[in-house]
Amino acid sequence: MSGATTLSSAECMSEGPGVLITCPKLPRPTLATRSRLSSMTSLKASLSEDDLLVPQLSGSASQDSTGRSKKLKNIGLQHPRAISFLVLWYIFSGITLFLNKYILTYQKADPHVLCGAQMMITMFCGLVQMRYPLGTYTQIKGQQRPANFRTSMFILGLLQLGTIMFGLIAIYYVAVSFAETVKSSAPLFTVLIAYCVIGERTGTFVFFSLIPVMIGLALCSSNELSFSMIGFVCALTTNLCECVMSVVSKSLLSNKVYIYSPAELQFYPNLAAVVLQLPTWYFLVDFDKLQNQLDHDLLFAIILDGISFHGQTITAYVLMSYVNPVTYSVANTTKRACLIWLSVLMFGNPVTLWSGIGTAVVITGVLLYSKAREVDARRREQFSITEEKMNTVR
Repeated sequence: MSGATTLSSAECMSEGPGVLITCPKLPRPTLATRSRLSSMTSLKASLSEDDLLVPQLSGSASQDSTGRSKKLKNIGLQHPRAISFLVLWYIFSGITLFLNKYILTYQKADPHVLCGAQMMITMFCGLVQMRYPLGTYTQIKGQQRPANFRTSMFILGLLQLGTIMFGLIAIYYVAVSFAETVKSSAPLFTVLIAYCVIGERTGTFVFFSLIPVMIGLALCSSNELSFSMIGFVCALTTNLCECVMSVVSKSLLSNKVYIYSPAELQFYPNLAAVVLQLPTWYFLVDFDKLQNQLDHDLLFAIILDGISFHGQTITAYVLMSYVNPVTYSVANTTKRACLIWLSVLMFGNPVTLWSGIGTAVVITGVLLYSKAREVDARRREQFSITEEKMNTVR
């Protein structure tokens, strides 16, 4: 090559950014070659994070475009169906809660009987919707169930039984407003479960957002006129079961090998819960008292309550497919706030000033918690992108 000279081993040296001549036989790069190498280095440095994270496997371009199109379609509560199911979720939740209180307090029904009736009716409705979805979801046929299908359904049914049972016992002993306030402290259990199960450490913002939740809960408990230790402990236990059930449900819904339908998560877990609870009726239920109480009004209220509970749970599952967890958490907190004050107006529960302040502090803390989770998630995402970018450059 004209203009090229050879170097001895002692003369090997760096020749521009990213170019090192280590072989004495290699020709020295010309000025044009060095210019092209420098421009390539500058181009690599100017790549965006999205460009650096694009996988180089076959078919990755189509997968990436598909993922982006799905992301564009997932517009959360801007979707009309999401708004519809959110409204239905609120309505069914209010009807179920008030019917529970009416049946337990005014009709003097047994919580164990009401729990079993709710699960039986929900199981039957789930069985119907497995064949006729009624617009709640799209059926996927030809799937092969995973090996751990029965185990997962049994665990979910056990958690479902605990959530319903302890929730009914809680509102049997305390006012609905107080029970719902205690249930609003779910972020405390979420953080605890996340740390114990998957070792997730709480971020700074999330930790400080839990302080008003604990302060508000303490204010409500110390100033609640209808306070009962049994009701308080049962409400906390309901929180624990509900948080674990939420983790298990989300893990099943995110399974890519087998797509669980909302109707399946209604039928099979409730079937397992009914099988688990029915033997306990022999020891816990007074059948003579039940026979004397069971008139047409009570039977109609129990059936309506079970249908409403099924509507509450299945609309919640459908809503989860449209919104992200933070939006769902904020919507759930708003729902609880509405139910607290509606129960005060409907049942005339006496509320002290400090109890009302505590309720407001709890709700504010939960909203701050949702925002803090979102901020921490963004920070972790940015950090992971930076780390991936560094690995790609290396």
